[in-house]
Amino acid sequence: MVSGKTEFHCNKGMTATVWKNLNPFWGEEYTLHLPTGFHSLSFYVMDEDTIGHDDIIGKISLSKDTIGAKVKGLDNWLNLTRVDPDEEVQGEIHFGLELLRDAKGIGLRCHFIEARDLAPRDISGTSDPFARILFNNHSAETSIIKKTRYPHWGETLELELETEELSEGGTVTVEVWDWDRVGKNDFLGKVEIPFACLHKTPLVQGWFRLLPLGNNEDDAGGKLGALRLKVRLVEDHILPSMYYQPLIDLLVQSVISPAEVEDGSPLTMLEEVTTVESRQDVAMTLVKIYLGQGLVVPFLDYLNTREVNHTLDPNTLFRSNSLASKAMEQFMKAVGMLYLHEVLKPIINRIFEEKKYIELDPCKIDLNRTRRISFKGAVSEAEVRESSVEMLQGYLSNIVESIIGSVTQCPPVMRVAFKQLHKRVEEQFPEPENEDVKYLAISGFFFLRFLAPAILTPKLFHLRDQHADTRTSRTLLLLAKAVQSVGNLGLQLGHGKELWMEPLHPIILYSVASVKDFLDKLIDIDRGGAELGWVPQRAVFLPSVTVKEGYLQKHKAESPQLLSRFSFKKRYFWLSSETLSYAKTPDPWQVRSSIPIQCVCAVERVDENAFQQQHVLQVVTQDNDGQMHTIYTQCKNVNELNQWLSAIRKASIYNRRMLPSFHPGAYRSGKWTCCLQADRATSGCSRTHSAVTLGDWSDPLDPDAETQTIYKQLLQGRDKLRSLLKHRQAAAVRLLGVVLDLEQAHATFQRQERVEAGSLILTH
Repeated sequence: MVSGKTEFHCNKGMTATVWKNLNPFWGEEYTLHLPTGFHSLSFYVMDEDTIGHDDIIGKISLSKDTIGAKVKGLDNWLNLTRVDPDEEVQGEIHFGLELLRDAKGIGLRCHFIEARDLAPRDISGTSDPFARILFNNHSAETSIIKKTRYPHWGETLELELETEELSEGGTVTVEVWDWDRVGKNDFLGKVEIPFACLHKTPLVQGWFRLLPLGNNEDDAGGKLGALRLKVRLVEDHILPSMYYQPLIDLLVQSVISPAEVEDGSPLTMLEEVTTVESRQDVAMTLVKIYLGQGLVVPFLDYLNTREVNHTLDPNTLFRSNSLASKAMEQFMKAVGMLYLHEVLKPIINRIFEEKKYIELDPCKIDLNRTRRISFKGAVSEAEVRESSVEMLQGYLSNIVESIIGSVTQCPPVMRVAFKQLHKRVEEQFPEPENEDVKYLAISGFFFLRFLAPAILTPKLFHLRDQHADTRTSRTLLLLAKAVQSVGNLGLQLGHGKELWMEPLHPIILYSVASVKDFLDKLIDIDRGGAELGWVPQRAVFLPSVTVKEGYLQKHKAESPQLLSRFSFKKRYFWLSSETLSYAKTPDPWQVRSSIPIQCVCAVERVDENAFQQQHVLQVVTQDNDGQMHTIYTQCKNVNELNQWLSAIRKASIYNRRMLPSFHPGAYRSGKWTCCLQADRATSGCSRTHSAVTLGDWSDPLDPDAETQTIYKQLLQGRDKLRSLLKHRQAAAVRLLGVVLDLEQAHATFQRQERVEAGSLILTH
């Protein structure tokens, strides 16, 4: 048995560990923001060890061309290949190669400038790189740069050649190695330049991708196992904001013009021209756009009103994967995650800690897996069922009590959205026999699409860091089924195939009255600004409570003389909507240092070469005197890094003094490690980001990037959009015109990029 986890590299992500399982299921989804020039994406399956280093079981490498060839994405089982250290290369090297011919003789000159993102070969997570040039029997080496993956050499090496060598073919090879004091050096990659190229172009210079030795990968005939992957590559060119404003204006107009609810709005047409497969992505994107515009409630009300008005049978209301259903689902995840944690996390933690054996299905009861319940002898099947019913009733009661007592904790914007939904359903189905429909419309989203999935898979809702083991997973599944029945108000009890759930029917039916009372209280809220269709953006967030806390390594900026590994000190951090504070320990008597969230100007990753450390983030602040300050903290892994990035960005998203650019490096030895500028106050060399990463739901993201996603959907459905011209002339003409304008703007920018990149393409 092994404990499996998956890592994928370039930008890096890591799944949870599935313990003691040869057939692990993760079901996790990540979004990686990759550089435009990336070449491949690698997935490593690891065996996690409590002591020592994790073992690599195997890997899968996919080239950019392989992923991009599938428009809808790659979805397949792929055999794991063995990992050869000489094939595990990454990064690029910057050098110039020149053929010299003069009276003194013939030579080959190589100017080694620098390299970046080299593979870590040492236990410290860095390397000691040096470069070598080889041609025929000639070779020369640079000096060794210690403990870095971003070496700067600035050295020129020359090889003296014989006249007869000019007529030969052959290849000039540039290699990069990691120097080791003990044992053999480790290969970091190579670049090969045909010697004939130097006859045509005497000087070859630029950044070159490092390549492996070229050994054929062995998939071991499937003996190492296989990994099922669903990978989709999305490449976007984001234009300046002004180009997207016309499309934003059309989307906004759709939800503030009630006369257009029935048919002819751009939002209606968007749903018609998009595919069912893309509907979830479209819904998620629209929710984020309207959250940023402060119009999320009227947006949802628009979609829900249209859905309700087109539904004749109340039993089919919101049963399809319509844009309205998907938008409500994504909306709850976007604004309700902190609330979800407050309601469910204590009970979920208890279930994980207790690890009780619970089973109701007679066909699945395994008496060998039970602990002794009775002292009278062997445990019977009836005793297992009786004990399971008792424990499930206890868990379910705790969950229902937590839910019905959480009215005031529920985000106001969520309550207002449910109030609007309740009103629309009541207007459409006012008959006495449809009394429960207005409750079912809300509970269908709240219980069936929000709470039950979180109970079933707590890891995917960040309720737990790891997936449940087999025993706990079964308990969560039975509990999720019971919560679904509560959400259905007990109306479908006894009609399914799972008659063995019958012992839970009494407590489910007993909970129905409490749930209805909870839903009545949930929608008993003054709509305030929502009466005119506006909900303040700040309503998305809860009051000032601690939204994230934990130990991080804080950089001691006052000790620049320390080695990087000694310049980080362990501190306990708290993040609320108002402050980011830290102390030596979480004890309440510890003196805390605090940074006001309103002073935050940027929250960004830090390049590994800045401190020769991984998983470092920076928080840039500006004090009342206008002085800039940066605090650097290191996280224990990439997942924690992304969680802190997302959390702090969410808390500071409405700050007015956000920077347009930042330095991904650090200011050391009189210069920035990223752009090598000597002026500490110089403007940043990289564009800042407001987006959260790796599936965090809590942030509206970059409106330009989100509007670009909607534009691409409309562009793909352009033919359908043209077919709507004859039926809804004005709205279709406006929307199609905006799409064509954006298409033209993209074409113009791409032409400019090709002209600017022309010399670079020739170099490579």
